[in-house]
Amino acid sequence: MKLRLLKYGLLLLVLGLVACGDGSQRYAWPLGTSSPDDTVTQLYAEKFAEEVYRLSDGSMRIQVYPNSVVGGDRELLESCKDADIPFVVQNTAPQVTFMPDIAVFDMPVLFDSIGDVRRVVDNPAFMQRISEVYRKGGYELLGYADQGFRVMTTNKPVQTLNDFKGQKIRTMENPYHLQFWKHLGANPTPMTFSEVYIGLQQGTIDAQENPYEVVVSNKLYEQQDYVVETNHLPHLISLIVSEKFMNELSVSQQTIIRQAAETAKVYARQQSDERIASRIATIKASGTAVLPLSTQLKEEMHRLVQPVYQHIRQQVDTALVRLYNEH
Repeated sequence: MKLRLLKYGLLLLVLGLVACGDGSQRYAWPLGTSSPDDTVTQLYAEKFAEEVYRLSDGSMRIQVYPNSVVGGDRELLESCKDADIPFVVQNTAPQVTFMPDIAVFDMPVLFDSIGDVRRVVDNPAFMQRISEVYRKGGYELLGYADQGFRVMTTNKPVQTLNDFKGQKIRTMENPYHLQFWKHLGANPTPMTFSEVYIGLQQGTIDAQENPYEVVVSNKLYEQQDYVVETNHLPHLISLIVSEKFMNELSVSQQTIIRQAAETAKVYARQQSDERIASRIATIKASGTAVLPLSTQLKEEMHRLVQPVYQHIRQQVDTALVRLYNEH
């Protein structure tokens, strides 16, 4: 009996069941992320929860659980599909395993500005098509915020294609990311993120790539002389909800969730822009140089990575690729 009560108590803790003074009960629906507290991901999630509470006059509550408290990326996606954890905020990269068409976002060096990326993903035609991908996976897509672009950090200045050659760069274990760096002549090396700082410090790896937010929050710039603005991929952050869960809500509740998601998206993007400027200032103040790429080098990179585009086109819905490239 005690064991059953303990399990029930833990379940209530995770679900955030709140007993009100009038005897009624309100559930604080869980929202899971694998990101630390001080990130745009967390700000996005918290703003969404705040807006849901405000728009519903307190009758709808969401509790945010960061730092993989209720599961890592894979577990969060599985739990979200089953509606055990109805809301998830995460980068798109882990979703490719579950929904191969999400690899459209792995097409490298396509955009000149994050504004161009936002216009593409906000385009109604693109949003409709990508939403169908999530729906088939058992989710509803509520929108994309971002952390700007992914950039390269290294101890070698990169000004020509030749400067990429032989650099042992840590990447995520994503086949398209690995192909991209190989075509540039680098030596991509998947590595658990928790080992990256030590890897740079001990020389196990020469370089790594991440958005500015991650570079600064994890102090990776301390072990690198340069940040190279390769801007090779946008770091998109999705807000998704279990389709099963959403279908069980009233029309008015669904409307509140969608309105809150739109407000949170705009807020998170504003925060991202401000924080990137702040992060760049922090890096420069430390003595680490920030190097932009020349137009010529970008064009050469684009030419070299054509096989990556071709591979993705073979795996991803043709219309989705076409819409993503319209900018």
